[in-house]
Amino acid sequence: MIVYDKKVPSVVHPNQPMAQETLVIGANPAEIKLPPTQDELLSDDGIPMETQRHGLQMQLLVRPLSQWLKTQGREAFVGGNMFVYFSPNQVRNEDYRGPDVFVVLDVPRRERKSWVVWEEEKAPDVVIELLSESTAKKDKEEKKLIYQNRLRVTEYFWYDPFDPEDLAGHRLEGGVYKSLNPDAQGKFSSEILGLVLVRWQGIYGDEQEPITWLRWATPEGQLLPTIEELAEQEKQRAEQEKLRAEQEKLRAEQEKQRAEQEKLRAERLAAQLRSLGVDIDDSLL
Repeated sequence: MIVYDKKVPSVVHPNQPMAQETLVIGANPAEIKLPPTQDELLSDDGIPMETQRHGLQMQLLVRPLSQWLKTQGREAFVGGNMFVYFSPNQVRNEDYRGPDVFVVLDVPRRERKSWVVWEEEKAPDVVIELLSESTAKKDKEEKKLIYQNRLRVTEYFWYDPFDPEDLAGHRLEGGVYKSLNPDAQGKFSSEILGLVLVRWQGIYGDEQEPITWLRWATPEGQLLPTIEELAEQEKQRAEQEKLRAEQEKLRAEQEKQRAEQEKLRAERLAAQLRSLGVDIDDSLL
């Protein structure tokens, strides 16, 4: 048995006490240096998400939020279906599974293979688990306790893509999760992000019929757009700009015609006055 006697923080989180533990690994056939880095840790177990809808739902939460944080100038990392290592002893127990969606604020925006807390010196601030028949009990009980007691995740939400009513939120207060109450429209607020989670019915990805998705929105109700929606918005903006330019061109042509007609009218009037013996100064025309 290998005992790594350096004290390794199991989690580092702002304004929270730091737990420490001794790394104990029973076997180390790969001769991994301790504590291991993300390059040495398993980053993929080859297990896909439960269903295609679960995968699409994850994308719908991860990508728009990551883009929005970037436009807000926030340094952050948004991960999906990625391993989160909060204790080196996970290597011994082969406990590799991570949150379906997680957000870490105030960290460099760069690619990671896994989220390794002792390397990053920070745990996730927000976690969302996507429930299924096989994971719901674990997500609501075992993982909730891990996020509360070990990772000390500030906000924890869960959602069932096949049962939109099964949506819940929790916020860490005094080291314990307190259940969040939705507003009158059923929205859940994320104080740490300054956003809300809303149930939105529409078509996304390869789905052919509108279904209910969980999405991020501003407190005013504006959805964080997907890449496809941004492209459509840009297309509409370009079409509107083209229409505005055509209208401006038409207005200029109409103005030119009006000026020419006004000039012609003045010339005709001058000609009539001259025929009556009135002296007209051509410079005034």
